Amino acid sequence: MDIALPLDYSAISRILPHRYPFLLVDRIIEFEPDKRIVGIKAVTLNEPYLTQGMGERPALPPTILTEAVAQVGAIMILAKAENREKLIYFMGIERVRYRRPVHPGDVVVIEALVRRLRSRMGLLRGIARVDGKVVVEGTMTFALGPRNEKPLV
Repeated sequence: MDIALPLDYSAISRILPHRYPFLLVDRIIEFEPDKRIVGIKAVTLNEPYLTQGMGERPALPPTILTEAVAQVGAIMILAKAENREKLIYFMGIERVRYRRPVHPGDVVVIEALVRRLRSRMGLLRGIARVDGKVVVEGTMTFALGPRNEKPLV
Protein backbone atom coordinates (compact mmCIF):
# COMPACT_ATOMS: atom_id res chain seq x y z
CA MET A 1 0.00 0.00 0.00
CA ASP A 2 1.33 3.42 -0.94
CA ILE A 3 1.08 6.16 1.65
CA ALA A 4 1.78 9.74 0.56
CA LEU A 5 3.96 11.23 3.27
CA PRO A 6 3.73 13.22 5.36
CA LEU A 7 0.29 12.27 6.66
CA ASP A 8 -1.30 15.32 8.24
CA TYR A 9 -4.05 15.63 10.85
CA SER A 10 -6.76 15.25 8.20
CA ALA A 11 -5.29 12.04 6.77
CA ILE A 12 -4.69 10.63 10.26
CA SER A 13 -8.34 11.37 11.13
CA ARG A 14 -9.42 9.12 8.26
CA ILE A 15 -7.43 6.23 9.76
CA LEU A 16 -7.99 6.60 13.52
CA PRO A 17 -11.40 7.04 15.17
CA HIS A 18 -9.94 9.51 17.72
CA ARG A 19 -10.78 13.21 17.59
CA TYR A 20 -9.69 16.33 19.47
CA PRO A 21 -8.64 16.41 22.25
CA PHE A 22 -7.67 12.73 22.15
CA LEU A 23 -6.10 12.53 18.71
CA LEU A 24 -2.50 12.90 19.85
CA VAL A 25 -0.56 12.57 16.58
CA ASP A 26 0.07 15.63 14.42
CA ARG A 27 1.97 14.07 11.50
CA ILE A 28 3.37 10.81 10.19
CA ILE A 29 6.75 11.36 8.54
CA GLU A 30 8.03 7.82 7.90
CA PHE A 31 6.15 4.63 7.09
CA GLU A 32 7.31 1.10 6.26
CA PRO A 33 4.22 -1.16 6.16
CA ASP A 34 4.27 -3.97 8.75
CA LYS A 35 7.70 -2.82 9.98
CA ARG A 36 8.05 0.74 11.23
CA ILE A 37 6.35 4.12 11.46
CA VAL A 38 7.44 7.52 12.79
CA GLY A 39 5.04 10.23 13.95
CA ILE A 40 5.28 13.71 15.44
CA LYS A 41 3.47 15.26 18.40
CA ALA A 42 4.13 18.95 19.04
CA VAL A 43 3.27 19.75 22.65
CA THR A 44 1.69 23.17 23.25
CA LEU A 45 0.42 25.11 26.26
CA ASN A 46 -3.11 24.56 24.91
CA GLU A 47 -3.10 20.83 25.70
CA PRO A 48 -6.11 20.27 28.00
CA TYR A 49 -4.39 17.45 29.90
CA LEU A 50 -1.15 19.16 30.97
CA THR A 51 -0.27 18.71 34.63
CA GLN A 52 1.57 21.17 36.81
CA GLY A 53 2.74 20.86 40.38
CA MET A 54 3.40 23.83 42.63
CA GLY A 55 6.30 25.78 41.12
CA GLU A 56 6.85 23.23 38.34
CA ARG A 57 6.71 23.58 34.58
CA PRO A 58 3.61 22.09 32.97
CA ALA A 59 4.23 18.55 31.70
CA LEU A 60 2.49 16.00 29.54
CA PRO A 61 1.25 13.14 31.78
CA PRO A 62 3.08 9.87 31.06
CA THR A 63 -0.23 8.11 30.35
CA ILE A 64 -1.02 10.61 27.57
CA LEU A 65 2.47 10.12 26.14
CA THR A 66 1.92 6.34 26.18
CA GLU A 67 -1.39 6.84 24.35
CA ALA A 68 0.38 8.92 21.68
CA VAL A 69 2.85 6.07 21.13
CA ALA A 70 -0.06 3.61 20.87
CA GLN A 71 -1.83 5.84 18.33
CA VAL A 72 1.25 5.98 16.08
CA GLY A 73 1.42 2.18 16.15
CA ALA A 74 -2.32 1.95 15.47
CA ILE A 75 -1.96 4.13 12.37
CA MET A 76 0.55 1.67 10.91
CA ILE A 77 -1.77 -1.30 11.51
CA LEU A 78 -5.05 0.38 10.49
CA ALA A 79 -3.61 1.97 7.32
CA LYS A 80 -3.48 -1.47 5.67
CA ALA A 81 -6.35 -1.99 3.22
CA GLU A 82 -7.49 -5.20 4.93
CA ASN A 83 -7.67 -3.42 8.31
CA ARG A 84 -9.56 -0.30 7.23
CA GLU A 85 -12.87 -1.53 8.66
CA LYS A 86 -11.34 -2.71 11.91
CA LEU A 87 -10.51 -1.21 15.28
CA ILE A 88 -7.36 -1.82 17.25
CA TYR A 89 -7.60 -2.67 20.93
CA PHE A 90 -4.51 -2.38 23.10
CA MET A 91 -4.50 -5.34 25.45
CA GLY A 92 -1.46 -4.53 27.54
CA ILE A 93 1.77 -2.64 27.90
CA GLU A 94 4.99 -4.08 29.27
CA ARG A 95 8.41 -2.81 30.22
CA VAL A 96 7.29 0.81 29.93
CA ARG A 97 9.90 3.25 31.16
CA TYR A 98 9.42 6.98 31.50
CA ARG A 99 12.84 8.60 31.21
CA ARG A 100 12.16 12.35 31.42
CA PRO A 101 9.23 14.81 31.38
CA VAL A 102 7.80 16.34 28.21
CA HIS A 103 6.92 20.05 28.34
CA PRO A 104 5.10 22.58 26.14
CA GLY A 105 7.39 23.54 23.29
CA ASP A 106 8.80 20.02 22.97
CA VAL A 107 8.42 18.11 19.72
CA VAL A 108 8.03 14.41 20.42
CA VAL A 109 9.25 12.03 17.70
CA ILE A 110 7.44 8.71 18.14
CA GLU A 111 8.64 5.49 16.54
CA ALA A 112 6.69 2.22 16.55
CA LEU A 113 8.25 -1.04 15.39
CA VAL A 114 6.41 -4.30 14.69
CA ARG A 115 7.80 -7.14 16.80
CA ARG A 116 5.11 -9.71 15.96
CA LEU A 117 2.15 -9.49 13.61
CA ARG A 118 -0.61 -12.02 13.08
CA SER A 119 -4.01 -11.65 11.47
CA ARG A 120 -5.78 -10.61 14.68
CA MET A 121 -3.02 -9.86 17.20
CA GLY A 122 0.39 -8.29 17.38
CA LEU A 123 3.19 -6.81 19.43
CA LEU A 124 4.64 -3.32 18.94
CA ARG A 125 7.72 -1.68 20.43
CA GLY A 126 7.34 2.06 20.94
CA ILE A 127 10.00 4.70 21.57
CA ALA A 128 9.37 8.44 21.95
CA ARG A 129 12.18 10.99 21.87
CA VAL A 130 12.60 14.71 22.42
CA ASP A 131 15.78 16.25 21.01
CA GLY A 132 17.08 12.72 20.37
CA LYS A 133 16.69 11.68 24.03
CA VAL A 134 14.32 8.85 24.95
CA VAL A 135 11.34 10.07 27.01
CA VAL A 136 9.30 6.85 27.01
CA GLU A 137 9.70 3.33 25.67
CA GLY A 138 7.74 0.12 26.00
CA THR A 139 6.08 -2.86 24.36
CA MET A 140 2.36 -3.01 23.55
CA THR A 141 0.16 -6.00 22.76
CA PHE A 142 -2.89 -5.37 20.57
CA ALA A 143 -5.83 -7.17 18.98
CA LEU A 144 -7.85 -6.29 15.89
CA GLY A 145 -11.63 -6.52 15.76
CA PRO A 146 -14.44 -5.36 13.50
CA ARG A 147 -15.69 -1.79 13.91
CA ASN A 148 -19.28 -2.97 14.28
CA GLU A 149 -18.53 -5.44 17.08
CA LYS A 150 -20.57 -4.76 20.22
CA PRO A 151 -18.72 -4.25 23.52
CA LEU A 152 -18.59 -7.21 25.90
CA VAL A 153 -19.90 -5.19 28.82
